[in-house]
Amino acid sequence: MATPESESFVRTFARGLKIIETMGQGEARQTLAEVASAVELPRTAVRRFLMTLVELAFVKSDGKHYWLTPKVLRLGLSYLYTLPFWRQSQLALEELGARIGQSCAVSVLDEEEIVYVQRLHTKRILPMSPSLGSRLPAHAVSMGRVLLSGLEDDALQNYLQAARLKKMTAATVVDRDRLREAILLAREQGYAWVDSELDDSIAGLAVPVRDQDGTIVAAVNVSLTAGTYQEEAAVAEFLQPLRQTASQLRATMVGLR
Repeated sequence: MATPESESFVRTFARGLKIIETMGQGEARQTLAEVASAVELPRTAVRRFLMTLVELAFVKSDGKHYWLTPKVLRLGLSYLYTLPFWRQSQLALEELGARIGQSCAVSVLDEEEIVYVQRLHTKRILPMSPSLGSRLPAHAVSMGRVLLSGLEDDALQNYLQAARLKKMTAATVVDRDRLREAILLAREQGYAWVDSELDDSIAGLAVPVRDQDGTIVAAVNVSLTAGTYQEEAAVAEFLQPLRQTASQLRATMVGLR
């Protein structure tokens, strides 16, 4: 593995990617000074990176401000296209949403966060409505618990030791022993129920999506308004449709569809 200290690590390439990532998290149009401050690099170096990105059409400039172009989307879409279930996930969520009448989503794990790779909004709009590419802390949401349950024991231990467990609401589990128990329970029962831990108004039920080897590669969930369902009622109404959707997505990976 290439580390920042190894000979295989291409530092200039890494800095260029960092600039793209950082610009995507700030204002739409930024000055050279603002970009340099955000990435904590000298202005002279950042200017060279930006000029290169302008030449490659990933960035545009009016001479004072710099902004990302739609070409940057190719980088993100390249990842989505590598997911064997992604092309079918929109149809699968549409079928699920029509069946249960609730918002639902598919996500993957990225270190301490989940990333939405597909999202379906129903007419019952929740106060918090993530979209494609949105990130949420894995410890505080149902899909995160499910995805964490798929980690090997050593990897899970590393996560529990290093994760920044932010208290999002009064209900958020940040005690590491309690969180471990919740993750192991999700592993045992094959689903996770989380109520009001990310936001006081939202609850969620999630199940794993497995590949042909049985490895958890994604999670699918239903988002509910907190207080409208208790766990038992949510499981009774939504667990089977969620598992059927997960099986449908798995089928796309094993060539059954």
